[in-house]
Amino acid sequence: MSEAKQYTGSCLCGGLRYEIRGEIGDIIECHCQRCRKANGSAFASNAPIRKADFQIVQGEHLLKRFQSTETTQRCFCADCGSPIISIKTETPDLYRLRIGTLDTPLQQKPTQHIFVASKAEWETICDGLPQYDERP
Repeated sequence: MSEAKQYTGSCLCGGLRYEIRGEIGDIIECHCQRCRKANGSAFASNAPIRKADFQIVQGEHLLKRFQSTETTQRCFCADCGSPIISIKTETPDLYRLRIGTLDTPLQQKPTQHIFVASKAEWETICDGLPQYDERP
């Protein structure tokens, strides 16, 4: 019987720490304007994780939620602002993890780019992964 995967992660200031005991889904690079604004960069690297596999082990009081759309909450550290997860009403059993907050090395690589029709005008995608104008 194989052992369940386990990952750890944290925010920039280290006040908020979490564990994931389970699989991390496909990494997707999202270029939509909301992800760019929420991350302050050209795109966000996100992957689905099971809500049941995610646990905050330190600083739960620091996790703040922002309702960015009618169906999406963005969760971040109240002290340093690091984006941690987002929650979408249409996938209640999943969170979208911000991959950059992982402390455990990750072997998998991104699989695709989404919302490239609204990507930053100064960004050039050079990796050869599939690109979709919106969410496929």
